[in-house]
Amino acid sequence: MRYDTVVFDLLTALVDSWSLWDSAAGSQEQGRRWRGRYLQLTYGAETYRPYEDLVMEAAQLEDVAADSVETLVRRRDSLSAWPEAPAVLRRLQGKVRTAVVTNCSEELGMRAAISLRHEFDVFVTSERAGYYKPRPEPYRLALSELGTAPERTLFVAGSRYDIPGAGGVGMPVWWHNRIGMDRGDLPAPLFESTTLESLPAAALS
Repeated sequence: MRYDTVVFDLLTALVDSWSLWDSAAGSQEQGRRWRGRYLQLTYGAETYRPYEDLVMEAAQLEDVAADSVETLVRRRDSLSAWPEAPAVLRRLQGKVRTAVVTNCSEELGMRAAISLRHEFDVFVTSERAGYYKPRPEPYRLALSELGTAPERTLFVAGSRYDIPGAGGVGMPVWWHNRIGMDRGDLPAPLFESTTLESLPAAALS
């Protein structure tokens, strides 16, 4: 097969975190602005800062009420997988190894993965790596623990910034662009899709 391992972003590629942010904020427009600001802070932070601190700071910058932050944190267990994600993971099971590299705490990462009902071979959070994506350290930690070559490791991105992040350490990138984000001037991924359904064919061919 072309790949030995498939590594996933968690909170956008496999799990629908967009709906949680929108609901907590009270509208899709405010939720997207809030989360967009949070992502800017995350990517700018580089070294790990607690998830709740970044969420609160983003809320203050976007004039989001403090009780929205409390709602977001309280509802973390309501995060659910994209509808096709569990079946896609089952199709990969036993054929390739699977892993996660995610920008969140250990606690949130494990709680968010529950709905997937899948045991990953390696699970790297930014808290454990000490850095946030798209810095290379989280991706390299996963590669080191997997013991796999980058070119034999397919990265499934949820955020567009995973394209240069994972690509920068040598991993081909398959972009699950669920909500139709603009790639801007970032490099083109290996493939782009609004669902995960065609991923097994790409990973196992």
